Amino acid sequence: MFPRTLLFFLLAALLPLIPAAGAQAPGELQTQIEKNNGEIEKLRQEIIQLQNDLNANNAQKQTLQTAVKSIDLNIQKLTKSISLTQAKIQQKDKEIAMLSGDISNTAGGIISTRAQVAGSLRELQMVDTQPMALTLLAGGSLSSMFDKADTLEALRSNLQNRIEDLSSLKQNLEVDKTDAEGKRKELANLNQTLLREKQGLAIARAEQNKLLEETKNKESTYQTLIAQKKAQQEAFEEQLRAYEAELNLQVNPGSFAAAKAGVLRWPVTSPFITQYFGNTTFATANPQIYGNRGHNAIDLRASDGTPVTAARTGVVQATGNTDEQRGCYSYGKWVLIKHDNGLSTLYAHLSLISVGTETPVGTGQLVGYSGRTGYATGPHLHFGVFASAGVRVQQFSSSINCKQVSVPIVDPSAYLNPLSYLPAL
Repeated sequence: MFPRTLLFFLLAALLPLIPAAGAQAPGELQTQIEKNNGEIEKLRQEIIQLQNDLNANNAQKQTLQTAVKSIDLNIQKLTKSISLTQAKIQQKDKEIAMLSGDISNTAGGIISTRAQVAGSLRELQMVDTQPMALTLLAGGSLSSMFDKADTLEALRSNLQNRIEDLSSLKQNLEVDKTDAEGKRKELANLNQTLLREKQGLAIARAEQNKLLEETKNKESTYQTLIAQKKAQQEAFEEQLRAYEAELNLQVNPGSFAAAKAGVLRWPVTSPFITQYFGNTTFATANPQIYGNRGHNAIDLRASDGTPVTAARTGVVQATGNTDEQRGCYSYGKWVLIKHDNGLSTLYAHLSLISVGTETPVGTGQLVGYSGRTGYATGPHLHFGVFASAGVRVQQFSSSINCKQVSVPIVDPSAYLNPLSYLPAL
């Protein structure tokens, strides 16, 4: 008669795996994930609409009302962005939970299969070692012996298949583990994004309060403030040109990276250029500001509190805040990063600086948040690219409005067009 234990292991080897009791059914998690996808898409569409409203508002005449409305819209957009990030985090949590269940079931399958293989091998050993004479003396027949041999061969084949399945299960478990680690990393990145957005929201709210406090909610006061910033911008640019003309630095063309798209990364997400490098229409219409030399950087649309990131790996050469001296609007809060390829990048008019001098930074690392410090009449990012050999950070020792304030001074030959190094839009 075929041994009971051998039959048990043969049947057990063919049974399907049963999910652990109490675990959330994969179908339920999948339903929740699909529901979250709908909420995520809705939030995305709302953010797009708010950005369109923000662009339309910013295109209107510059008044206190449009400035306040712009900040309001930006606060709404940031609030929606935070909700979107939280929804994505919840989504990742559910995906990880689903993946964890798969890993748990796979691990259980491996343990079960190993037990089945071990038990079956013990039975096979018992059958193999039983002498033929003993089987015949016990009343067995040659026919039953051959049947048992056939069954034994079938079991051997089944065991071989289960061993191959075990190997496949192990490989699947390793893949699942790698996927889980990747998803957890994504979750950590989303958490960082959420912290950035929360900081940006706080900055936007503070900027709105500051603007209303400065203007006392009066349009005439706001227009006076704008005119004052423009006049002091002219004074700063004139002083800056005088300092730069005295540098006389020799910049070897081979000392910095050749122009190539992608050498640098955009310092903001969804970049939109509001003023180009060189003799732009605005620069030509305002020669008193730019001294017929053109705009020395590019301006990027960036609402108050927009995260600003390093365009390339490098070291923070210097940071500063020209607003610390009353009447010196200049660059406001700025960061200068020196890169490994002979280039340096400038990030100006920031609302908050997040890095310190001589701090190493990686590509895409947060360096600050955009704002309207300095002579900016509205929030944006002033992004400049220079040949490092032609840049010095020094004080304006004789300036009336910016005395003892430190800023980057650049030899005219060291100014480079940022678009020569950034990815194409």
